[in-house]
Amino acid sequence: MKALFPLLFLPLFLCVSCSTKHPDVPRDFQESSLQAEIFPDYTDVTVPANIAPLNFMAAQPSVRACVAQVDFEGGSRTYGNGRKVIFDEEEWTDLLRSAKGSSLQVTFYAQDAEGKWTRYQPFRIYIAADEIDPWLSYRLIEPSYVAYETIDLMQRNLTSFEESVIRSNRQNREQCLNCHSYQNYHTANMLYHVRGKGGGTMLIYKHQAQLMTAMRREGMISNPVYPSWHPTLPLIAFSTNKTGQLFHTQNPEKIEVQDSQSELVLYDVERDSMIRIPSPIEEFENFPTWSPDGRQLYYTSAHYEKRDTAEVLERDLANHYQELKYNLYVRDFNADSLKFSERRLVSDEAAIGQSATLPRVSPDGKYLLFASGSYGCFHIWHPDADIRLLNLETMQPDSLQALNSPRAESYPSWSSNGRWILMASRRDDGNYSRVYIAYFDRNGLAHKAFAVPQADPEHDKLLLKSYNRPETMLEKVITGRN
Repeated sequence: MKALFPLLFLPLFLCVSCSTKHPDVPRDFQESSLQAEIFPDYTDVTVPANIAPLNFMAAQPSVRACVAQVDFEGGSRTYGNGRKVIFDEEEWTDLLRSAKGSSLQVTFYAQDAEGKWTRYQPFRIYIAADEIDPWLSYRLIEPSYVAYETIDLMQRNLTSFEESVIRSNRQNREQCLNCHSYQNYHTANMLYHVRGKGGGTMLIYKHQAQLMTAMRREGMISNPVYPSWHPTLPLIAFSTNKTGQLFHTQNPEKIEVQDSQSELVLYDVERDSMIRIPSPIEEFENFPTWSPDGRQLYYTSAHYEKRDTAEVLERDLANHYQELKYNLYVRDFNADSLKFSERRLVSDEAAIGQSATLPRVSPDGKYLLFASGSYGCFHIWHPDADIRLLNLETMQPDSLQALNSPRAESYPSWSSNGRWILMASRRDDGNYSRVYIAYFDRNGLAHKAFAVPQADPEHDKLLLKSYNRPETMLEKVITGRN
């Protein structure tokens, strides 16, 4: 059983007096054999050496006040302000520095409505020697089973609480923003799609922005989507899809996005040319992603037998959507000729009753990260969807049990040093996705995931929007607002 109030750090601007910033430890208390229950759950997590303060609050409404005692090498500090523990950013930085490569011990005290104090069993916050990329970007959007009004493409400084808008549809609610992507974690070359009236693909190349309104070329199924920048060359792999949506009235999975046709294409930014990577109509090739050396293109593909007409195929898929399962494939790439080899099967997920989506290769090229569910490629509403890992050297799979939860996990990605895995998770309430981060150590082991910290720990309980497609960057996106 979890505990009540974990974590400890220095109070932030919300703590206005010495008595609330560094309160006294209660002298009269009863001892509990349990750990405290806190939100977000930062008990026994491993965090980057440069992460923003891990502010938290008592998870139980019955708690009236709390005190968190943080012990570190060379000293001890206390924090608490009502039901919340808010850390001063400068003090938090000092705590991280003192415990880098080691840990902080947090002892949590909680006061109930009758004024009685309880001391819970201490927990640790492990401070990795590894840092994380300073910037994170994501979309903020209403859950996809309702009609959206506003969509914001945001960027957040992970070392502080600074947040700014990259692009919003607030001036044109008919537009949908999606699929932001960066070349090798840098923002000089990036893109995102603007769908709807006046839309296209916003391509930023060498910091120069251009709205591409005619990227669909002859023979392509549709405008390109699901981009992946080549790590060093001015090339972008996309998929081009014929897509439909299915909405469920009772199923907790709520919505499916399903292809009835898809294939891969390669776009040359400098030549403004598009190369098709044709595949049989029975193969739905999707979600391309490059290896870090740019010599391989990984992707997913499902096989579904062709019907007499496209209309028959779409109707058949709508009735048998749970039968569509995606496997993992790879093609070798020749940068001189811009040609791809025949595909090779990387993992037969369908053979084990699974379906893969959103593959991502680790920066060292040793691991393939992907989301996995029982069917389809749109797992954000699948409670059984997890993040999984494949060791590309041994071909041994890993369920990543330490970082997954009983609810939907999706949109996996890596930090640029390969030490941190990011994902969008619905573990908190099942309705809204939040960004979670997990340490991936040098032995190839994933650790317990933790929520991106907020200035107010109640933030994620009150926000009625989902975060999706978390991507880290080495620097912020330069916009007219920056």
